[in-house]
Amino acid sequence: MSTSTTPAGAPSVAAPVSAITPEKTAFRILAAISFCHLLNDLMQSVIPAVYPILKTTYHLDFGQIGMITLTIQLTASLLQPLIGTFTDRRPTPFSLPAGMAFTLAGLLLLASAPTYHAVLLAVGMVGIGSSVFHPESSRVARMASGGKHGLAQSLFQVGGNFGTSLGPLLAAFVVLPEGQRSIAWFSAAALIAIIVLSRVSLWYKRNRHSAGKAHARKAGEGDHPSSNRIAIALAVLCSLMLSKFVYMASLSSYYTFFLINRFHVSVQNAQIHLFVFLGAVAAGTIIGGPIGDRIGRKKVIWCSILGILPFTLMLPYANLFWTGLLTVIIGMTLASAFPAIVVYAQELVPGKIGAISGLFFGLAFGLAGLGAAVLGRLADSTSIEFVYQVCSVLPALGLLTVFLPDMGTARARRAS
Repeated sequence: MSTSTTPAGAPSVAAPVSAITPEKTAFRILAAISFCHLLNDLMQSVIPAVYPILKTTYHLDFGQIGMITLTIQLTASLLQPLIGTFTDRRPTPFSLPAGMAFTLAGLLLLASAPTYHAVLLAVGMVGIGSSVFHPESSRVARMASGGKHGLAQSLFQVGGNFGTSLGPLLAAFVVLPEGQRSIAWFSAAALIAIIVLSRVSLWYKRNRHSAGKAHARKAGEGDHPSSNRIAIALAVLCSLMLSKFVYMASLSSYYTFFLINRFHVSVQNAQIHLFVFLGAVAAGTIIGGPIGDRIGRKKVIWCSILGILPFTLMLPYANLFWTGLLTVIIGMTLASAFPAIVVYAQELVPGKIGAISGLFFGLAFGLAGLGAAVLGRLADSTSIEFVYQVCSVLPALGLLTVFLPDMGTARARRAS
């Protein structure tokens, strides 16, 4: 056992290493929460993946397809900030498996929905499940990060991205051949998630007090921007989210229709293209957080949003080969922004992890849903090709990044 000296010169026994560095990255918890994020978003991504089936079964137009997306996204976006704020004040560890039960019920209803309105109710229940899952699981990821907040956020989010990418693939080879009732098979994923989240909730319950003290201590360290600068920065981040998620909605909701209409590919072929795009999104997500830990989150935001502008401008005029390649580049680059944005916002407003996580995950869902609904109406009145021409300029909003404080770089320098 070694000794150390206090400022007054009195010797004192050094604390054990575990006391000096109480925070260690809990990779098992991160893996569990990422796996549940995979299952959650896999189940959610099945819904847009089966749009061609729903469109034929219920005789829907593009506007009604957009309303399905709007319903699931708004149930999530409106509730997430409220749930995050509530759990900041009163942590509720077992809300995670409880929320997943809503997703289970929604899937079972969707598999046998007799009418279009029943479809809207079913997807709304899935949205409620996501509204509970995302802010609380994001909090767990930060608790388990051991100070590597960008890495933890990327690992958490990449699970969701992989789940989103698997949804269309499973829909292409399971739901499309077997029909709408086969959606019920995905309820097994919800049951597995409930079991795993119950174990995570026990860890959350044991560690929430020590994690809360650590976050409160860090909130008091260092300089923070003024309230006016924080308000401006949050407005800029919301604008960047608008650019990112409306553009992503144009691909996640209408990419298959674009490929079918423009290049006359089969539905199954279009689903495979969508899977490749969403796989690129997953790869980009896992890159953004660790790079932000090293070089600062603002630089990641700069490159990932404004950097894709040349590619989005080319996309509407490319052939099938270049369309596939460009969407991979766009998806990978644009996805790297979200972990950086979420952690940047958490550092901008320390001590309100649930509220900030709920706000930004909810904003992501809401903007994607609103974008899908508006773009669906636009596609009905013009063409699906015109939608991509309009969306191609959205990444220009990345110029607003200049108004963000450079706190990410300062934190990275201190960490190194």
